[in-house]
Amino acid sequence: MPQGRGERADAARNRRAILLATEELLARHRPEQISMEQVAAAAGVGKGTVFHRFGSRMGLMLALMQERALTLNEAVVSGPPPLGPGAAPRARLLAFLDGIVDVVSRNKGLLAALGHAATTTHRRENDQGEGGESPIYRFWHRHVSELIAQARPELDADLMAHVVLGALHSTPVLNLLEQGESKRLSNALCTLAASLLDAPDGTPRPGLSSRRCNSGGVN
Repeated sequence: MPQGRGERADAARNRRAILLATEELLARHRPEQISMEQVAAAAGVGKGTVFHRFGSRMGLMLALMQERALTLNEAVVSGPPPLGPGAAPRARLLAFLDGIVDVVSRNKGLLAALGHAATTTHRRENDQGEGGESPIYRFWHRHVSELIAQARPELDADLMAHVVLGALHSTPVLNLLEQGESKRLSNALCTLAASLLDAPDGTPRPGLSSRRCNSGGVN
């Protein structure tokens, strides 16, 4: 019915307005400083609408991160190389890490929000998945782990992926993002990953040169 279509269109507009308002607030404030009331006022909707759509502040932050990460995830699954299938594991890993930095650097506080949301999920909602991590983190960890395993099958790829991604949640790294030094972070992750994928004797394994790691970001 036309009325139903109108209601769905309104709901979609409200969702976009709420996410955009949240993104704008995160450019000026840390996640813990943002209230649902502030988001509602900035989006021009009622507070109840925000709670109904997202449940909580961390639910809202996670939804925003999922929205922004979707393009990267789609590029990994079906996009062209080096992010997508068809490139060597080394090339894909470097491009993917660069893509992650590109996503999180667009919003100064969004990575902190994701880390907080994952911690909250682990404590309260263990039914979301193994380990209680957020869906975004699970996708990122699985992809990084698979690429490491392909390039260095003798390594503990599962743990190595946690170590690489865990660095993104540290306070010094978050401070770098807030200072606009995303390129510096991307280069550091590139060096770390390239060293990890080198052969035990230090010989670079086949694949893209480490100096190409800034070529794979998602716009």
